[in-house]
Amino acid sequence: MVSENKKVMLTGGGTVGHVMLNKLLIPEFQKQNIEPHYIGSKKGIEKDIISELDIPYHEISSGKLRRYLSFENLKDIFKVLKGVTDAKKILKHEQPLFVFSKGGFVSVPVVLAAAAKDVPVYIHESDLTPGLANRIASKFATKVFCTFEATAEQFTDAKAEYLGPVIRPDLQEGNKDEGYALTGFNSDKPVVIVMGGSLGAKKINDFVHEHIDVLTEKYQLIHLTGKGNIKKRIQKAGYKQFEFAGDELADLLAISDIVLSRSGSNAIFELLLAKKPMILIPLGLDQSRGDQIQNAKHFKKEGYAEVLKEEDLNLENLQEKLEFIEENYSDITSKMKQFKHGFNPAELADKLIGEASV
Repeated sequence: MVSENKKVMLTGGGTVGHVMLNKLLIPEFQKQNIEPHYIGSKKGIEKDIISELDIPYHEISSGKLRRYLSFENLKDIFKVLKGVTDAKKILKHEQPLFVFSKGGFVSVPVVLAAAAKDVPVYIHESDLTPGLANRIASKFATKVFCTFEATAEQFTDAKAEYLGPVIRPDLQEGNKDEGYALTGFNSDKPVVIVMGGSLGAKKINDFVHEHIDVLTEKYQLIHLTGKGNIKKRIQKAGYKQFEFAGDELADLLAISDIVLSRSGSNAIFELLLAKKPMILIPLGLDQSRGDQIQNAKHFKKEGYAEVLKEEDLNLENLQEKLEFIEENYSDITSKMKQFKHGFNPAELADKLIGEASV
């Protein structure tokens, strides 16, 4: 039974992964006549994504969480404190049933403000190792939901629960005929889909473009380049470029045999549930805190994927990984079929409402 208060407050930002689950939850709350609001930064990617939806977006001051010593850390303390004040005012005015945080540095002031206002806080951690923002915020959370079972053990000072991945059922319902129509491909050669993330991955993109002639001898390539990265001069049979894929991703996956991808948690679990064997090229420590490396190692250990370090990306190594997956395809997909965990967005929305209503 939902209380008289029919609003929820969502937060998270800095990367697409910190926003997409919130985006999936928004229509589920709306179906239950609950009004979703969003707290984010003034210029972050979360604002761009959420502005596409017809919901209130509240801007707050936010700093950046750094793991290294910097004078900027001192300056950002004041930005975070200002963000807490901003968030307190918003929460006082809107009186949400609860706050749901997906992480990222902008979420920390929101969680601190909610704790100060006795508003229940639910956090979702999708990576194997928790991010710094969620480590801090978890100390003030009502509960932390985890995508990986092992992650729950790392939140020693918070009530953590293994949830499994939140899935999009539509990605498992693609139409092969539509996929072939979108690409002009056929069933004569295996299809490899290359996914570099929402903004693309320059090294992966450059590698594909450099070796396209060799790769298309044996495979048909779907290349999701990221915004602004399409090479219009490259027009080749068996090769199709898209900046990104929205609703059509399900149809493209339906005709794909193998996926070459980064190893963000949300993406690779969607591929697991779609039963698509993967070659994962995680972001290195020079570009991230190492979460994608850990995610990729876990998927390799479970037998769902092969892993290729970005610095080891060359034609010989990639062909070796592709051949291994082809030779072991049945075994890999059999292991994938055994994975039965996961929530769809509607189930998670129901769970959050139920938790907050107790």
